[in-house]
Amino acid sequence: MDKTREISEYLGDVLVSKERIQEMVKDLGRRITEDYKGKKLILIGVLKGGFVFMADLVREIKIPIEMDFIAVSSYGSSTKTSGVVRLIKDIDVPLNDKHVIIVEDIIDSGLTLTYLKEMFSARNPLSLKICTAFDKPDRRKVELTAEYTGITIPDKYVVGYGLDYDGILRNLHDLYELDEKVYK
Repeated sequence: MDKTREISEYLGDVLVSKERIQEMVKDLGRRITEDYKGKKLILIGVLKGGFVFMADLVREIKIPIEMDFIAVSSYGSSTKTSGVVRLIKDIDVPLNDKHVIIVEDIIDSGLTLTYLKEMFSARNPLSLKICTAFDKPDRRKVELTAEYTGITIPDKYVVGYGLDYDGILRNLHDLYELDEKVYK
C-alpha cells in the first residue's frame, strides 16, 4: 500500500465530529467518576487504537485511577478480523484488589473483548467492565455489551481518533469513513 498519499485521498465522509467525540468523552468520564468514587480503579487501555481515547478519557475522570495497557491483535494488516486473538503485551499489575475497566476504541466483532474479559476475569478483579468510544453492533460475532458506550456507528470501515487503516490515519481528530477505493 502506498502510504505517501495525501490524507484526504483516504477519507470518505465524517461520521463523528471531534466536537461530538469531546462531548462523549466528557460524559463517559463523568459517569465513571460517579460510579467509582471511593473505589480502587484501574483502566486498561487496549493498544494501539485505544490510546487516543484512553488519554482523553483519563483526563475527564476526577478520581484517583491507575492505568495500564495491553496489546492484542486480531486484524494484522487486513480490513477483516482473523478471528484469532494474539496477546502481544500483557499488563504489568495484579488485578485481584481492583475494579477494572477495559478501555477500547471500538467494539466490532466482539472477539477481542470477549478474549480479554475471560483473561482478566481469571485474575479475580473486584469488578470488570468495558468502556468503548464506538460500537458497531451490526458486526457482532459474539454476545457482548459494553457498560460504557460512547457512540453507536453504522457498519462502515472507519478511521481517525485512534482507529487505523494498515497502521495509518490514527491521528485524525474526527472519525471518518474510509473511502472504499482504498481497500477494495
